[in-house]
Amino acid sequence: VQLQASGGGLVQAGASLRLSCAASGRSVSTYGTGWFRQAPGEEREFVAVISRNNVITRYADSVKGRFTISRDNAKNTVYLQMNSLKVEDTAIYYCAADVEGPWTGVRYNDRDYEYWGQGTQVTVSS
Repeated sequence: VQLQASGGGLVQAGASLRLSCAASGRSVSTYGTGWFRQAPGEEREFVAVISRNNVITRYADSVKGRFTISRDNAKNTVYLQMNSLKVEDTAIYYCAADVEGPWTGVRYNDRDYEYWGQGTQVTVSS
């Protein structure tokens, strides 16, 4: 599985961005996909995840109600729609594939994800 994250940029607080995670090598519908982020000096943290059967989506409390994860199987791409961005959302965002994960569940620990994209920088200014 190869993942390519894109869509980051520099925006003002309150703006929106949509991140894309284009996958190759295996259909995105066959594994769970998560988004994680890492701010300078901080550990990588969970942001959102979508299960392989598209039934379950989960979000970190800090982004709930503002971010939406979705998947387009035809384009083999997972998206992260980010609205009402805040300065504290500034980080490098990574998408990752949980190939060995549960069929009907999701996992939140980045150590459970086997494949990672290269990351895309999101910077939110005040």
